[in-house]
Amino acid sequence: MEYSRFLDCLAADFARLRAVVPTDLRAPVPSCPGWTVADLTRHVADVYLHKTLAMREGAEPDPWPPKEFADEEPLALLDRAHAGLLDEFAARKPEDPAGSWYTPDQTVGFWIRRMAQETVIHRIDAELGTGQQVSPVPADLAIDGIDELLTVFVAYSVAGWGDYFTDILAGSPGRTYTVRTDGAAWRVRTGPGLFAVDGGADSGAGDDAADVTVSGPPTAVLRWMWNWEGAGEPAGVTVEGVPEAVEELRRCIVTATQ
Repeated sequence: MEYSRFLDCLAADFARLRAVVPTDLRAPVPSCPGWTVADLTRHVADVYLHKTLAMREGAEPDPWPPKEFADEEPLALLDRAHAGLLDEFAARKPEDPAGSWYTPDQTVGFWIRRMAQETVIHRIDAELGTGQQVSPVPADLAIDGIDELLTVFVAYSVAGWGDYFTDILAGSPGRTYTVRTDGAAWRVRTGPGLFAVDGGADSGAGDDAADVTVSGPPTAVLRWMWNWEGAGEPAGVTVEGVPEAVEELRRCIVTATQ
């Protein structure tokens, strides 16, 4: 996807998020156990402010967050954070340097992509929490989101911080997974210390037999991949495979995205 496309998606999903959250700030968010919509709103604002400083200062700020954020009203904090994020994007080029936890990409473009994906997922969380219909995710954004989750989050985390996955993967017999949606497929291999991903858009990587197959429309598969405990399985997703293998994939995703 072009960076301009990510920014367009960010704008549309933020507008939806901002329209949804005021309807019931006290409602629980089923996809984020223990959070209310107000907590979700504050989290998105916190993320925007953190990434703004990562670009401005060239490194992710630590410690974080500042204590004064806790006293600011969630919607006001969200609006301020969003405005600051857009100002920072407007002042920089995608190829400009920016600090990030992802060593292979230390650019502003990494955060443009990441914030577009962050916003669409939390827009869905807000819709679930307020009981509103989940709006479709554009197919290109959903496919990119699946790819980002598998490669940037899980595969990179297992390779770089393997100790966090020892309890999940040390006893793995070595499994294969196919994640398939319209116009894209991924092949995942797991084993002790291993989470390898091949494929993506316009790929035939999911053609071979696998221990687990996850398939469905792009929006539904994206939601399944990010679906935190408590939200239920999104309609349209088919998951085939033994429960133990499905659980291994699930646990890797949860650990990588905590």
